[in-house]
Amino acid sequence: MAARVVSLASVFLTSSSSPAYPSFYSSHLLRQIPCFALTLTAKSFPGFSSSGRVMSHTVAMANLGLTLPSIIEPPKISFSAKDTDVVEWKGDILTVGVTEKDMGKDENSKFQNPILKKLDAQLNGLLAEASLEEDFTGKAGQSVVLRLPGLGSKRISLIGLGQSGVAAPAFRSLGEAVAAAAKAAKASNVAVVLADSEGLSKESRLAAAYAIASGTTKKIDETPNPSESTVLGIHEDNRYKSETKKTTLKAIDIIGLGTGPELEKKIKYAEEVSSGIIFGRELVNSPANVLTPAVLAEEASKIASAYSDVFSSTILDVEQCKELKMGSYLGVAAASANPPHFIHLCYKPLDGPAKVKLALVGKGLTFDSGGYNIKTGPGCLIELMKFDMGGSAAVLGAAKAIAQIRPPGVEVHFIVAACENMISGAGMRPGDIVTASNGKTIEVNNTDAEGRLTLADALVYACNQGVEKIVDLATLTGACIVALGPSIAGVFTPNDDLAKEVLAASEISGEKLWRMPLEESYWESMKSGVADMVNTGGRQGGAITAALFLKQFVDDKVQWMHIDMAGPVWNDKRKSATGFGIPTLVEWVLKNSS
Repeated sequence: MAARVVSLASVFLTSSSSPAYPSFYSSHLLRQIPCFALTLTAKSFPGFSSSGRVMSHTVAMANLGLTLPSIIEPPKISFSAKDTDVVEWKGDILTVGVTEKDMGKDENSKFQNPILKKLDAQLNGLLAEASLEEDFTGKAGQSVVLRLPGLGSKRISLIGLGQSGVAAPAFRSLGEAVAAAAKAAKASNVAVVLADSEGLSKESRLAAAYAIASGTTKKIDETPNPSESTVLGIHEDNRYKSETKKTTLKAIDIIGLGTGPELEKKIKYAEEVSSGIIFGRELVNSPANVLTPAVLAEEASKIASAYSDVFSSTILDVEQCKELKMGSYLGVAAASANPPHFIHLCYKPLDGPAKVKLALVGKGLTFDSGGYNIKTGPGCLIELMKFDMGGSAAVLGAAKAIAQIRPPGVEVHFIVAACENMISGAGMRPGDIVTASNGKTIEVNNTDAEGRLTLADALVYACNQGVEKIVDLATLTGACIVALGPSIAGVFTPNDDLAKEVLAASEISGEKLWRMPLEESYWESMKSGVADMVNTGGRQGGAITAALFLKQFVDDKVQWMHIDMAGPVWNDKRKSATGFGIPTLVEWVLKNSS
């Protein structure tokens, strides 16, 4: 089909299905550009309902391709902490996490571990016999599901935790294995017990419960993979498939880790973080013909609408961004028929003035063609550039979780400069000079280094909110993937205290971060002969020079960290988003709350 010339003066987003939420109007520079005529309408999409209650996403979408995502509710699994006798528990699968030590036997080939010994006695020795036949020794990654008569459960599953069952990785692998066993057996209710739970400290019991009910990130087969507990492991994003599978798992009983309000609070917290991760995953998985900058802004606004007692939202259009002199951001957005939307959500606690103000800034390129430096050739990943808004998904996923958790004493600003990097006669060219909102000028020597240009104005805006600490997240450089591989995000900050805070949060969440150097001497490659700086240096140290570029737009009084998450944003093996960054951000915010 031949392209035709269309004059775009403005774009309206209307929502017939969600009257409770305001439509967005963005004035667009009047220009003649070659494009296909697009009609924008509102369609249902898992996330929110018109009543303002979080149900399913509702998105305004272009009808390019006539793609309409199905409404699929995220898995709803109820968790209960119980002290039920494992022998008497009734349900589909009783899963037992065991270490190599737990599998030890006496001279009569009988289990010495009290729980395994009790189960084996009830099964007349069949558990010991079957585990021997299956060569199950409790090594990490091993699992076996057995159908043995004599228990209240239909099946019993042994899951190996390795040499030590008290480490966080062991707990996370247990959650993943529980999800896999439940899927394979199409189980509706499952119980989880640790064979050595009696020897666990209170902190370890809480950590185990969190890992079972939630999920974080680890590496499998050199590919970043959500270490799925039951909720995240069961979740599959089937919104764009013609046929979908329904989740059968409805309930999980956690046995032997205690009961009481503290444990219940930990499980509830895990569920809230998981909901944010699922939201973030679905944002990244959505194709660019569905998730435009306007749609991303609408999704963000609905978080504020659903939790209006603690959240507010501000969405800036082109003219408002011009007033703030965001020339760097607007330069990237200029070529797209989909206008940019600058997103600012603010969380303020109900318990009075906050003691600390934080900002989370996420790169929000809903599609990145590379611009005139177009992505070409094998390995350019242009077909996956919908995930170039992974930083914004992490920020908004964290916002959704924070809205439910409601931490006291901390104010959090969630900021995204959403746009597309496309090609047109109105687009930014190599060699152009753009001016950021702090007055610094940038010679654009590569239009495919666009993310840092949008982040420049977003960071200036964040500093102007009076925050004390900023963490930005971006799928910024391929150089970081070359340096750290697909599973680890690079961390750049001049502040040691902030580095300790965020790295400690990642230890709890299980996500892998590695602090990288901010080598100031590399800034020489970023100097321009005609402007204050260029936007890319040489091939060497590309992730470092990108971070040094961002540093130019942060107030010296503000503690700042940049996280390059280009590697772990996507699970290539599963061809799906990971939700990376969300649990770490939530943990960091909570550590800063009173």
